[in-house]
Amino acid sequence: MLTIKKLKKTLGGRTLFEEADMQVNYGERVALVGPNGAGKSTLFSLLLKKDEPDAGTIERDEWTMIGHLAQEGEATGEETVLDVATGRAGELPALEKRLHELEQAGTIDTPEYSEASAKHAALSDAKVEAKAKKILGGLGYKQEDFERKAKELSGGWVMRAHLARLLVMEPDLLLLDEPTNHLDLVSLLWLQNYLKTYPGAVLLISHDRQFMDEIIETVYEISESRLHSYSGNYTAYLEEREARYERQNAAYKNQQKEISSLREFYDRFRQVASKASQAMSKLKQIERMDQLEKPLPPRKPFRFQIPQPPRGGQRAVILDGIHMAYGERPVYSGLDLTIEREERTVLVGPNGSGKSTLLKILAGQLEFQKGKRVEGPNAKIGYFSQHRAATLDPNKSILDEVKAANGELSENDARGILGSFLFRKDDIYKKTSVLSGGEKTRLNLVKFLVDPPNLLLMDEPTTHLDIHTVESLIMALGAYEGTLVFISHDVHFIRKLATKVLHVDSGKITPYLGTYDDFLEKVGGLDNERAALTA
Repeated sequence: MLTIKKLKKTLGGRTLFEEADMQVNYGERVALVGPNGAGKSTLFSLLLKKDEPDAGTIERDEWTMIGHLAQEGEATGEETVLDVATGRAGELPALEKRLHELEQAGTIDTPEYSEASAKHAALSDAKVEAKAKKILGGLGYKQEDFERKAKELSGGWVMRAHLARLLVMEPDLLLLDEPTNHLDLVSLLWLQNYLKTYPGAVLLISHDRQFMDEIIETVYEISESRLHSYSGNYTAYLEEREARYERQNAAYKNQQKEISSLREFYDRFRQVASKASQAMSKLKQIERMDQLEKPLPPRKPFRFQIPQPPRGGQRAVILDGIHMAYGERPVYSGLDLTIEREERTVLVGPNGSGKSTLLKILAGQLEFQKGKRVEGPNAKIGYFSQHRAATLDPNKSILDEVKAANGELSENDARGILGSFLFRKDDIYKKTSVLSGGEKTRLNLVKFLVDPPNLLLMDEPTTHLDIHTVESLIMALGAYEGTLVFISHDVHFIRKLATKVLHVDSGKITPYLGTYDDFLEKVGGLDNERAALTA
């Protein structure tokens, strides 16, 4: 379906790809991995012909339809959610215009015309609206949302509508760049199950390890400007990459040992007349060798020691008879909840069930209409939301913000932690005013880790983090001795940290003691995972 041969691409003076090869077959599920800036999104641009390679070829079957999930901005027109998902807004009119242009030019016997025609046919099918509604429902939309104007929704919800449109078309090759970033856990599980039986091929960029483990069968890693192929899912890739490195490193060391021995013989006997020719042959033997490069060790999560918080009371926070409503819409009526010291609790449940609202109430960030919220003795509460840009001083640098959070932190330690969260070298001197939303989120996360509270409340802390940074965060929170309550759509993150599950739905909270897997077992096992979260 897709073949890349000897690809070369230089961007901004840096070589991203050199002699890179790759192949994607029909129906194959492939992940593209590598550190930030390695060239993953650039490769997508090349596949979509938005950019040209410096050398090499990108070949795909002439009549293959490719679909790409772009990171759409806010909707600005009058289109509804259903208009976006069916392609009636934007996609279908654009296809009709392009088909007309190609027909006028007499170029209908071309791959471009064929692909545009196939997309147009998919979006013009009589069953397209029913299919779009079903997919929108899986992605978390309620029926009453279908006729809402898309511009009234956040960018994340608009992205879900565009993803629905893509799945409605069913392209032969689906290019997905971080598709889970704006999904809650329920929608993520739906997409995961949907892609398992998707009829086309999938090429995926993702930071969600569990998501890749569930659907991926081939991994291509971008390393040293090459594309290295591994069979199996993400976990299998990690194991094979480590084994491959050990083999390559052993071969490199053995060759270096041989070269050293040959050179030692040459240096020792080159001026000895009886052995000069033999010494020269040793030197030539070295010159004839196909010398191996020292392999780079696989990137590891950064381990750092976070300060331990002051010890709090046995009961970290208590909610007693809480009544909370947004206008006429009740969320909680008579809610009672106690968070005990050192619990690690994950909140799960369908979108709109009140998880973020509960986290804000626990944090003291949201006023409720009735009831009591009581903090435990010696409580030091920290609330990490995805919208904390306002807490940063625009005149301070990244390094200054971190050092201000903990005055006892040395600059070297601050640099190490910032590096693990993708702030490297001179980046740490940037003013916070110029940071992107994702960078601000990561910086606030670092500030929490260098001066942690004894009750840490976190809403989707892994968003905008790559896989290795997520692992660093897991290790840091694993050593954290305070109390943790969090919301996450990253199943791997949940499995590593949660020791208690609170299922939130329709104003009711059901506690499950034990790990996330214990919770799944109690509600019916992995086959009923999504059903359990939406029940």
